[in-house]
Amino acid sequence: TGSGCILLSLLHYSNDCEGLGVDLSAEALEVAGRNVLKVLTPEKAEHAHFLQSDLFEKVEGKFEIIVSNPPYIASAEVEKLMPEVRDHEPRMALDGTEDGLHFYRRIIEEAGKHLVSSGMLFFEIGYDQGAAVKELLDNHGFKDTRVIQDLAGKDRVVCGAWQTAGV
Repeated sequence: TGSGCILLSLLHYSNDCEGLGVDLSAEALEVAGRNVLKVLTPEKAEHAHFLQSDLFEKVEGKFEIIVSNPPYIASAEVEKLMPEVRDHEPRMALDGTEDGLHFYRRIIEEAGKHLVSSGMLFFEIGYDQGAAVKELLDNHGFKDTRVIQDLAGKDRVVCGAWQTAGV
């Protein structure tokens, strides 16, 4: 969830959707909670919910869409980041462990339990992670996977549709 910007933006532009923001950090959830009324009307604010959880640990139910911007910087690269990023973001929000793919693996392994059939999983990725994250999705039963570039032409999003058995 972090500051809540992704969830709150999606709710802002949606029609009566409900959204659940999940973060391990209580501090991040406090920031996201403060941002709700800065972004959403009071009516839409009622549709934003937050949960402190280690990924899916406390999450219940199934969703049509899961969107994630997990920590994706390889541990050895965190110290090399621009100071305005490295010095102002909590390390846990940046460090994707040894190869930067740790959280993608964990989320992909569990996402199918929390997606309806044909539900979509979307990830923000590092510019050089598109092929690797797409392969992880392909190898875990996701269909119609693709890598989407940002306005600068860099890989920025990977997505796929979940297919339940027999569908």
